[in-house]
Order: sequence, then structure tokens, then C-alpha cells
Amino acid sequence: MKLGIIAPVAEESFQAARDLGLDFVEFCINGPDHGELLEKYREELPLWIQKYQVAVGSIGRWKTVIQLPDGTIDPEEIQLAKRLMNIAAELHCPNYICGCNYASSVSKFSNYEHAISFFDTLLQAAPPTVKVSVYNCRKGNFVNNQEAWSLVLEHLPKLGIKFDPSHSIYAGSDYLQELVDWGDRVNHVHLKGSLQVNGVRVDDPPAGLDETDWKSVLNILRAKGYDGNLSIEPHSDVWKGDLWEPGVKYSVRYFRDLLV
Repeated sequence: MKLGIIAPVAEESFQAARDLGLDFVEFCINGPDHGELLEKYREELPLWIQKYQVAVGSIGRWKTVIQLPDGTIDPEEIQLAKRLMNIAAELHCPNYICGCNYASSVSKFSNYEHAISFFDTLLQAAPPTVKVSVYNCRKGNFVNNQEAWSLVLEHLPKLGIKFDPSHSIYAGSDYLQELVDWGDRVNHVHLKGSLQVNGVRVDDPPAGLDETDWKSVLNILRAKGYDGNLSIEPHSDVWKGDLWEPGVKYSVRYFRDLLV
């Protein structure tokens, strides 16, 4: 498995990842961001990859509206996804990640039909070197649990999962059982800490300083034959400012030890 980190689209991200001894950076294209920086630095990105010997491990589209209020798929999002997947292929990035929101104006059946159609369109359009995965975050995505996976992923055998235990923990799901049942469909993993007391979220401390049973997570992934990317996601409300770098360095050391 390879270890990397979510970072902005900038040369400094590659340099910082190299200095941390990481293998890759991950770019998240959120909401109103339509990948402008990826386009701006399209020619520079391959040079940064070569200069710092740090790959791009994933490009993803997050927190956006795929299904419009009437339940139809936004054609602009389809075109953006195709463009981002093509950029991923240019950068030898193996993963494209996205979700599909729920449209309350149409039936549950129609929502699943539309989600399957959306992901199938992406799978058909994806360059052969790019794997498409649905994230398990609840924001802007309802294909995030075992019920949804049993319908959508069983219908689309090439669609994978981007797995983050914290989303399952906060949703009250059994993240280890999810990995046992669906680990062979995981294409990408986020290492984000989580901490809750009596069912109430306290903070998302650095991964390794949180409540997640990371040893079991990695061992289940190994048992499922996973050898992909593990992407550190700093997400704490506390470990920021002067604490940000020590927190990230702790996570790097923690997971390096587990990967030996």
C-alpha cells in the first residue's frame, strides 16, 4: 500500500509530500470548484510529479448536486467528470471519485435508477487507466452504505468504493463489517480520524490518535488483497495552526509502522 495526503493543487503540495516521505497527493474538487486550478496547472503538474517524485493518487468531485431537483442528472456535471477523468489519465492518476445526491422529488426506486445511470455513464467514459469509485461520505451522496452498495455496485461490477471509516462511525455503521463484506470493491482509502462520546462527535483528531481500529482496518484490507492508496485527510478542528504539522507527522509515522 502507498501512503499520501489530501492537498491543494499547488507545487508546494508536492514538495511538502516529498518532505514527509509520502508517495502521492490527492486533489478534491469541492462544490463550486470546477477544477480551475487543475486546468491552470495542467502543463506544470507532470513536471512537478517528475521533480518531486510524488504521484497524484486520486482526483475526486465532492459535495455537489448531480441530481437536479426534478431528478434529472445535471449534464454539466457529466461533462466536468469526463474532463477530470481525462486529466487524471494524463497524470497517470488511477482513481476518480464522486457521489450522487438523493432527489426527494422522485421515488427511491427512481433515485437508484438515476444513480446507476450516472455511474454507468462515468464508467463508460473513463479512460482505461482510471478507476471510478463512489465515496462513502454522506454529504451529497446516498450511495454510502451496504443497502445502496448491494443495489448499485452489484449492478455495476466495475464501480468501486472510496472508503473512510469515520463516515461509517458517525453514521452508526459497523465499518469493519462493511470492509469484510465489501473490501474487495475498495479502490481508495481515506485516513481520517474520528472521536465521539455517547454518540456525539468531539473532533476528528489525526488518524492514529483517534478511536478507529486502524490495525483491523488495514488487516482486513490486506485479507481482501488491497494494495492501493491510503490518503491522510487532516480534518481536525483542534489540530490546526501550529498543531497541524505535528498531527500530520504523527499520522505518517503511525501508518508507516503499520505498513512494515
